[in-house]
Amino acid sequence: MDITLLSALLVVVLFGLLLSGLWVGFALLAVGMVAMELASSAPMGAVFARRIWGAMTGWDLTALPMFIWMGEILFRSRLSSDMFAGMAPLTRRLPGGLLHVNVFGCALFACVSGSSAATTATVGRMSLPELRARGYDPGMAIGTLAGAGTFGFLIPPSLILIVYGAATEQSIARLFLAGVGPGLLLAVLFSGYVMIWSRLNRHRMPAPEPAPGWRERLRALGLLAPTILLIVGVIGSIYAGLASPTEAAVIGVAGALTIAGLTGGLDRASFLASLKGAALTSCMIAFILAGASFLTVAMGFTGIPRTLAAWIGEQGLSQFGLLAVLLLFFIVIGCFLDGISIVVLTTSVILPMVIAAGIDPIWFGIFLVLVVEMSQITPPVGFNLFVIQSISGRNIFEVAWYALPFFLLLVLATAIIALFPEIALWLPSTMMSN
Repeated sequence: MDITLLSALLVVVLFGLLLSGLWVGFALLAVGMVAMELASSAPMGAVFARRIWGAMTGWDLTALPMFIWMGEILFRSRLSSDMFAGMAPLTRRLPGGLLHVNVFGCALFACVSGSSAATTATVGRMSLPELRARGYDPGMAIGTLAGAGTFGFLIPPSLILIVYGAATEQSIARLFLAGVGPGLLLAVLFSGYVMIWSRLNRHRMPAPEPAPGWRERLRALGLLAPTILLIVGVIGSIYAGLASPTEAAVIGVAGALTIAGLTGGLDRASFLASLKGAALTSCMIAFILAGASFLTVAMGFTGIPRTLAAWIGEQGLSQFGLLAVLLLFFIVIGCFLDGISIVVLTTSVILPMVIAAGIDPIWFGIFLVLVVEMSQITPPVGFNLFVIQSISGRNIFEVAWYALPFFLLLVLATAIIALFPEIALWLPSTMMSN
């Protein structure tokens, strides 16, 4: 079969299955089977068995359910509410006031969650009612939450980075280190935008609140201390070379259970609910990874990735030209697929041409995560938009409009790290070399 016709057929089959409501993992498996049936005489059963077994037995993937469980524990404990109460006194005198709680709160919770949806839901349930009660502009409150909620994908421990590392056989520790600089860059951009907006729209801001006293500040730091200690235990153990990401995930779960137990925020029911939530999310991701792994092999048999890479190579695109094309491609595909599906579905095709263009695969992982973050606030399938819609009761496209400035800031951040790749690469190259 002509390779162009085969490619078009596989795309139609994939989107047809996804639109029918079939789970993403099974849709990928089905497309892989169709590809092998049409383009290869290799024994499908043997290839299927070996590839699925290999995809599911990687040691690095052990970190995934542990980090998910840690986030589930924190989501159901008092730690999240204590975190908001601790940040409010420290941010309310900044230009923009408590709007910064969304930015810094999401950044802080992302350090112990790894999930964009969990970060958005946890911070949003606390901040949106409080900001509404204090007279803050609802559009800005929703926009800052939508944008900053995406930090869960970038700031380590990031589930997407674990999936990318497992799918591309890159060092997860290096990816975690590479996510720190861009994560801080995004926090600065978002917070800076809030300050500028608040200065230009003074009439839409509530009256300034009194400055907190030293006693209130000390109490706030005390409420933040458990979160900070957990971050130090998880991320610090990786950066110091004391633990691998998988071992750090176990440290995180143990720390989260200890903190929840000491604060009385986790009873038997919520403990079992956290286990169930972690199992469901882990199984969903495992099915997607298994399906994508088999599809990767099937695509290799078809020759489509080689042909596509050769065609792009013939266009004579520079690195920046290739990245611009990929940026537009990922933004479009992000309108229809979730973040994990984007990563596992496209890396096998895209990564060879990226490496051939001389782009560092660790840096490209950060680039890919930034684009996936954009997809989280892009209708009609932006998952963070649905989370915020359920919390705020607003129309999905209204929420997307409020999130638009932060989508553009994500595009700006992507351009900045493309121009200055050391923002992502300096920390892993320095610390891993030591």
